[in-house]
Parts: sequence; C-alpha cells; structure tokens
Amino acid sequence: MEQPRRITDSFPRRRRSVRAPGRVKGRGCPRPAVEPPTPPPPDLALLEMLRRFDLAWEYGPCTGEAPRFPPRPRSAPWVPPGPADPAPPIGITRLQRWERAQALGLSPPGPVRDALLEHRDNPDVTYRWVRHGG
Repeated sequence: MEQPRRITDSFPRRRRSVRAPGRVKGRGCPRPAVEPPTPPPPDLALLEMLRRFDLAWEYGPCTGEAPRFPPRPRSAPWVPPGPADPAPPIGITRLQRWERAQALGLSPPGPVRDALLEHRDNPDVTYRWVRHGG
C-alpha cells in the first residue's frame, strides 16, 4: 500500500546552513539610524524667568479661546460629543501667549520672546511650565 502524500513532498528540501560558533545572527543587517541628540536642558535661570511669565496674569491666561458652540434649543436632548468631534485646545505655547499679549498692548517682556525664539526646538522652553501634573 502506498503512503499518503504530504505537502512537503512537493517542495525540495533545503539544508540549513550551520552557523559558526561565535557568529551572531543578523550581523550583516543594516543598523537603525541613530536618533538625533536631544537638546541640552536649559539653564535654571531661563526656566525661572519663563515660570514667572507663566504665572503673571497681566499677560493673559495660558489657554486659548474656548470654541463657540451655537446655543442648543431646550427641547433638544443633550448628546455627548462623538469620536469625530475634535477636543478643544487645552493651551497655547508660550510664544503664542507672548504674541497675543503684545497684540493686546500688554507689553510682555522682550527677553522672554528672545529666549523662546532661541530655544524654539526645545519643548521644555516652548510649552508652559507644569509641576506635579497640574
């Protein structure tokens, strides 16, 4: 009686190459690109100056404008926002706040703008000072 055919009978067998001892798998593979170095942390005096700018209310709030929704008729039921509705912006960058204060004639300090433009790529400088998640 004949043995049943297997799917492996249709393909030629290949012998695995024997790896030499000490040879590491994947050594000839290209290495991933090196990440660009992170910018050095700004000095504490700069961060203190920016923190004082953040906490000074005379230059306006650190939040953007709230979106204006049309008034809902009283007869219409409240519907929670769906996944397609974008979330309102929570805050603005320090440079946007500085420019808004300048446009409103509030005379924000010039060294703050100079520091923000100089360290534009550093998120520690660009965004508002946050401590303990608040």
